[in-house]
Amino acid sequence: QVQLVESGGGLVQAGGSLRLSCVSSGRTFFSILGWFRQAPGKEREFIAAINRISTTLYEDSVKGRFTISRDNAKNTVYLQLNSLKPEDTAVYYCAIALYMTRMANDYTVWGQGTQVTVSS
Repeated sequence: QVQLVESGGGLVQAGGSLRLSCVSSGRTFFSILGWFRQAPGKEREFIAAINRISTTLYEDSVKGRFTISRDNAKNTVYLQLNSLKPEDTAVYYCAIALYMTRMANDYTVWGQGTQVTVSS
């Protein structure tokens, strides 16, 4: 069973940046890797996904601020967060799917999440 472990979250001021990482315990070369976030009292929200040849899919609200990338040799997917806003505060999760999708239900393996808090 593949496991995912996120890291890189923390407390940052508005306008700042963070780089999140998600390492897989198994090979994920053929998998779609995605990032989601969930704020208190809200549903889990799609952020971005990337396939093995680095084709990407973004939620419109984060385009231009967040960048997803992957290193297949390291079984790692990254999410660069720039120009952070207080409304970006959430737990950020990475996940695996078999095809490019925005739907959380289509992702079959999830990490435990990493907290991102943006202060105003």
